[in-house]
Amino acid sequence: MLDEWATYITRKYGHKQLSSSTYLSEAEPFLERYAKRSPENQALIGAAGNLVSSENFLALIEGDKDEEGDLQRDQGTVPSSPKSPDSVTQDQGLIVFFPGIPGCAKSALCKEIINTPGGLSDNRPMHSLMGDLIKGRYWPLISDQLKKKPNTITLADKNAPNEEVWRQIEGMTQRFRVTAVPVVPESEGTDTNPFSLDALAVFIYRVLQRANHPGNLDKSSKNPGYVLLMFYHLYDGKSRRNFDSELYERFGSLVKMPVLKPDRDPLPDAVKAILEEGINLFRLHQSKHGRSEPSKGTYAREWSQWESILRKIFTDNATPFRCHLNRQRFGNIIFAAVTLLPGKIVNLLKKGQSAEADPSAKNFLKDKELQNNLKKAHITLAHKRSHGVAAVASYGIYLHQNVPLEFTALIFSDKAAALEARLGSVDCEKVNSKNEWPHATIWTAPNVPPKEANTLPELVSKGKATRLVIDPPIIIPGVLDFY
Repeated sequence: MLDEWATYITRKYGHKQLSSSTYLSEAEPFLERYAKRSPENQALIGAAGNLVSSENFLALIEGDKDEEGDLQRDQGTVPSSPKSPDSVTQDQGLIVFFPGIPGCAKSALCKEIINTPGGLSDNRPMHSLMGDLIKGRYWPLISDQLKKKPNTITLADKNAPNEEVWRQIEGMTQRFRVTAVPVVPESEGTDTNPFSLDALAVFIYRVLQRANHPGNLDKSSKNPGYVLLMFYHLYDGKSRRNFDSELYERFGSLVKMPVLKPDRDPLPDAVKAILEEGINLFRLHQSKHGRSEPSKGTYAREWSQWESILRKIFTDNATPFRCHLNRQRFGNIIFAAVTLLPGKIVNLLKKGQSAEADPSAKNFLKDKELQNNLKKAHITLAHKRSHGVAAVASYGIYLHQNVPLEFTALIFSDKAAALEARLGSVDCEKVNSKNEWPHATIWTAPNVPPKEANTLPELVSKGKATRLVIDPPIIIPGVLDFY
């Protein structure tokens, strides 16, 4: 809770000294939103100002972690840590929802997840509800279904663009003890909108390419450009930073879908100009007619001309425009990790400043041929099976960002070797691992799985492994990725 509070307050005000009144005015809504996310959070915060009871607090810290894959199951040798509020157990439901814009590929992602064998790799029932196929009120229907089956994974295939919808979802997380994960299109945004013109152009391009859309928003629609601009302006007034921060503060995690290639060329001038013209026209229309159809207002003729020119410009620029798209295949994300360059590790170990200067380390490493055998390396931060989908998703705010770190010790046995890691900060925010012992496995004996490295600290305590402190630590950069 304190980590989230620190993230919330520093993102909003930076690191300047704040008055007591400012802290108090910010603390109340923060704690209210935090408490609504789960019964455990409510117990921690307390109801109506009451302190958490000792029974509820003990209930929070008891219970073993279910760790698999890269993570070592708790053997009882280390005291249990409090259960992460981000974790999702098999008896809890999950709502995956999309604060986006038509054309952001939410339906494609939902379809990919549903069609992937094993889905999200657990036994909970899972379904996708496409908003365009639902008659009546969408979010109350989601609520009714969760009431009947609270452990369901729901892919809410509908744009969720405003705080009113977010509050409804928050209410479901509290009533039904479910976790909600927002999935947003990745974009640098602008000072006043979380989506850049490049992203908006991608969404419009996709809508103009599709046919037979269930919601009748496709190339045969009369005014698809206006509809996209209407959704775009639902986010008006929020910078990308504020948008991401608010979602993270409300739901404790954030997943970003790739949209654009980072090394893309600038938008063609004609595309940029027609979008800016449309935005100006939308604002004129909105100020005079509100949400009235564009064909019924003062600017009906201008709208008709703009829609026609928009289609022509996007058709003329189709080839260079397609090069903007990031066609990364949606896969089944299993864990979050900091990816390392094996060559960097090998080179640093060779230097005299490293642990290799110790005779026992030199003797151990001399026949391991790490330069040939160390093909990949990473530091696992959270695993879906062990910590839940939301815990993995919580690292989405750092995706593809550089994470500085230090290797502080080399630990090895006759079966495995690993470098003990201390993670640094991204934008003044400490990156913490859900894994109890952050490390990078650098070697295992034949037929020994990498997860065997998780036993090294315990083996050290039993005298069956060697721990060598690296002083000064090895400093190395990494990049946060999903696997």
